[in-house]
Amino acid sequence: MRNFGGKRAFLTGAASGIGEALALALAREGAYVIACDWNKKGVEETLTTLRNKGYDGECHGLDVGDRDAVHALASSLCAEEGGIDVVVNCAGVAQTSLVENLSYEDLEWVMRTNFWGMVYGTKAFLHHLLEKGEGHIVNVSSVFGLFSVPSQSAYHASKFAIRGFTEALRHELRETEIQVSAVFPGGIRTNIARNMRLPQMENAEEMVRKFADRFDEVARCSPEKAAETILRGMKKGKGRILIGLDARIMDVCVRLFPSHYLTAMALMRWQRGEEEELTPSLSQIAPKTPKTP
Repeated sequence: MRNFGGKRAFLTGAASGIGEALALALAREGAYVIACDWNKKGVEETLTTLRNKGYDGECHGLDVGDRDAVHALASSLCAEEGGIDVVVNCAGVAQTSLVENLSYEDLEWVMRTNFWGMVYGTKAFLHHLLEKGEGHIVNVSSVFGLFSVPSQSAYHASKFAIRGFTEALRHELRETEIQVSAVFPGGIRTNIARNMRLPQMENAEEMVRKFADRFDEVARCSPEKAAETILRGMKKGKGRILIGLDARIMDVCVRLFPSHYLTAMALMRWQRGEEEELTPSLSQIAPKTPKTP
């Protein structure tokens, strides 16, 4: 989709980060933005920012993991004049834990928002877009949808699933005028690290703070830059949009070393003089084993 002027764009995760930046970027391009987020106050602030800049749009408090709520809102929006032209599923949460310690509840929480939220957002609008005969669906995965590291199994599972679902959909729609893009952001300065879940432990809050501070140090790309990259990729009809040098490097690294990319990553960190891991160390998140008398 080369021109967003007059288009109506549905966007989740719009209260902050990439979602908020993309809402502003789409509005600047002339789109009418329907900004959604579970954080009603946050998404209302996004809408206020849009309107203060002279753009038009609306906002909705929406739990993307609630299938009935997503479909109800989609039905209402599609019935309005103009319907929906662009769907961007950007909402996401994070969780850190070893698989051994990962609770089913935490895994389901991550999958409910990241994966099922994307599925509901896609399927709720797909028939409408097929009837219109054109449109664009954008599903935000992650660089963690390209490779895996210890302690991120739940997040990886959701982001790899988004990648697979979106690529299959793109193949299914290749003979139509509906474009489908999967987005793989690298380190983006957003609040996702500060809002992540950790296993129940005494120093969980301190761990989140340290991890978020470290994440901010290594995250080189701003949400605004990420939004620009996504829009540029959408205009070019790209099915795969990588954001940031780190995402492009890791994409190549995984292709070259499919079984040993973590070793290659460690070597690159050592060559740069970096010793600290981006993710919490295994000793930090593993339970302390009582000593045998």
